[in-house]
Amino acid sequence: MFSFATYGYIKRKFSNKWMQGLMKCFSFFLLYCITTFLVIPPVAKYFGRLQLPLSNTGNVKPLNFLTCLLNRNYVTPELKTAIFEVAEEMNRKYPGTVVNYLDANFPFIKGFSLLPHLSHNDGKKSDISFSYTDNKTGMQTNECPSFIGYGICEEPTANEQQMTAICKGKGYWQYDLLRSITPQNNKADFLFDAGRTKLLIQLFANKKSVEKIFIEPHLKIRMKLNNDKIRFQGCHAVRHDDHIHIQVK
Repeated sequence: MFSFATYGYIKRKFSNKWMQGLMKCFSFFLLYCITTFLVIPPVAKYFGRLQLPLSNTGNVKPLNFLTCLLNRNYVTPELKTAIFEVAEEMNRKYPGTVVNYLDANFPFIKGFSLLPHLSHNDGKKSDISFSYTDNKTGMQTNECPSFIGYGICEEPTANEQQMTAICKGKGYWQYDLLRSITPQNNKADFLFDAGRTKLLIQLFANKKSVEKIFIEPHLKIRMKLNNDKIRFQGCHAVRHDDHIHIQVK
């Protein structure tokens, strides 16, 4: 809306239609960035939500900066504290490990879902990426096979529970949607790091403020995770063998 106020000035200043269009786009983007990074964060505090870091801070960072640009990186103080504490504890065991957060919540308005998520609507939820090793070097990496952190899955083996098949068989067509549309060309370059991912989940589960953690049943069994907070998210959602869902009370 504010960018529209600049359009009259741009028309008077530039006679070339292409230049006018370019400057209008620049005006919108500039004002959008000012609002996103300077105006919204202090306003969000009045709604009880804090911005997760824009870059690597305390070994916590967004996997994709678009998450920040689209204002999808806001959480309650309790969740932010839990994420930073877990990152610190992870680094005691695995130095250099970064906790990559994915979608969290919008900065305000309780009950307004962060589409396509069903429940990211109150600041109490955030998705966290799995940990991986580089398939070529065998070394731990803080990168992920998926650019957005979703859609490249740690599939169940033939002897593990096939929850995707079960849910799709019940008519929940959306369950495997992200896996279907996400390019899989980077998958072979990464190996699922069960050791670091298991510790990551256990550390969150040990936090009193954490109420629920969602991952696929076959991964819970494979990693021998017995905490009752760790559970199946239900067929109405999407598969969770590509990320971890954390939720505080």
